[in-house]
Amino acid sequence: MSKAMSFTGTLIMTLRHWCLSWRGRLGRRDFWLWLVVWALLMMLLFNLAGNGRIERRTAALLVLLLLWPMAAVMVKRLHDRNKGGQWALLFIVVWVLLNADLSLLPLQWQVFLGFFIPTLIILTMLVELGALPGTSGANRFGKAAQPVVFFGRRREPNYQ
Repeated sequence: MSKAMSFTGTLIMTLRHWCLSWRGRLGRRDFWLWLVVWALLMMLLFNLAGNGRIERRTAALLVLLLLWPMAAVMVKRLHDRNKGGQWALLFIVVWVLLNADLSLLPLQWQVFLGFFIPTLIILTMLVELGALPGTSGANRFGKAAQPVVFFGRRREPNYQ
């Protein structure tokens, strides 16, 4: 007897669901895999743009397109920790603080707002998303996180 391989049954997570959907839960392993893939793609993109192999506008568009899967993976990882996806919005605060012109502020405030707060948020989120285990069993966001199926279909074990 085979069960339906769909997200609603949460038996498997497909590659498409891993990168594009905001629903469900994601384990630490798949979060780190995506982080490595994303970092490699970003390095490749900036390298190609820096060497003039692609236009900077094209690179900027591709960076924007890569933000969707990054946000989807972060939200699913937060769901595994039984936290709402709105916590991922802290990275917008980091971006604003890192890009703000703080030169009118005293040096202490420049360091506090431009370095300390963004570093604190990034490190806290890395520990939260990448180091701490998800809730065991079902939580308000669904059943326990399932590993991503990268190639083909994962077969259910037959214990008969």
